[in-house]
Amino acid sequence: MTKRLTCDVVVVGAGMVGAACALYAARAGLGVRLVDRGPVSGGTTGAGEGNLLVSDKEPGPELRLALSSARLWAELAREHGAAFEYEPKGGLVVAPTPDALAALREFAAGQRGAGVTAVPVDARQLTELEPHLAPGMAGGVHYPQDAQVMPALAAAHLVRASGAALHTGRTVTGVLRTPHGTVYGVRTDRGDIHAPAVVNAAGTWGGEVAALAGVRLPVLPRRGFVLVTEPLPRLVRHKVYAADYVADVASDSAALRGSPVVEGTAAGPVLIGATRERVGFDRSLSLPAVRALAAGAVGLFPFLRRVRALRTYAGFRPYLPDHLPAIGPDPRAPGLFHACGHEGAGIGLAPGTGQLIARALTGEASGPDLAPFRPERFDTEGGDVR
Repeated sequence: MTKRLTCDVVVVGAGMVGAACALYAARAGLGVRLVDRGPVSGGTTGAGEGNLLVSDKEPGPELRLALSSARLWAELAREHGAAFEYEPKGGLVVAPTPDALAALREFAAGQRGAGVTAVPVDARQLTELEPHLAPGMAGGVHYPQDAQVMPALAAAHLVRASGAALHTGRTVTGVLRTPHGTVYGVRTDRGDIHAPAVVNAAGTWGGEVAALAGVRLPVLPRRGFVLVTEPLPRLVRHKVYAADYVADVASDSAALRGSPVVEGTAAGPVLIGATRERVGFDRSLSLPAVRALAAGAVGLFPFLRRVRALRTYAGFRPYLPDHLPAIGPDPRAPGLFHACGHEGAGIGLAPGTGQLIARALTGEASGPDLAPFRPERFDTEGGDVR
């Protein structure tokens, strides 16, 4: 019996990536329903700092996606920028020693070859860019393409701009498949939604949604803490982080890792990150992690020693073993598309991801665009796991 379709595509997950998928699918002329068991930005997006970075990515597919997304964020900012606090403030990566500076400049040279604007700066220029930076740094690299948004606001505005039918407080309990395996919608705790395409944009829970469709996607949570200070005048002008942050991002270790990342916000508080550890979904406060954040931040900006931290919070980055997201159609479940596993880069990579998904949904995406992000690349048996 032919089933009545209620839309063209169901997007599961109303965080930033899901919002971007909904926006670009709608702009491609598709009817979209966006489903989440919680509110918009209720997961990883709501715990993010809103980083839009090219500076922390080595040449390769993720950097290409980041550069594409940066251009799309600039376009979105012209439409909505003031509404979600888009700040093209640039990033500054600092090196404390000559050896660290040499390694950083070699890394930046490779990025420049891939299209990144990466400007070497010496110790004197560092203080011109950031007058309150700790003295004694060897130098750094300035990345004017780095930017920031307020992530919860940005996701909410993208959802609104998409015109998608929004269903919050509705838990997806199954992915509907025909006897031949083709996806035709989702089952929720409040009824079925029929569609010929389902986009898994469930972030840290993307592996669980994939499993509902009978396929494997090894997304794991990687916990991170953020410290939030009292509101301050704009004393930190850029996103500033130590050169070893890039190594922490690329690490496969489950143990606690941390390197200082400090940035001001339009509202006044300074945000301090970044820690990484795989501890499941444990939200309990880690004093070693928070102390490491505070010490690292003071090491970069000594004035912070006199500033009160008002709160700390934890979030979970959706980690995949090769540090690349899963984007595109899943051949193991025709009609299922994935847009998850971006780890800490989901805010920045969201528009490019949404555009790739929209092109895949309409048959426009090319193989080379999606090949590095193939969802089935982790399935050694290459088949359905139902």
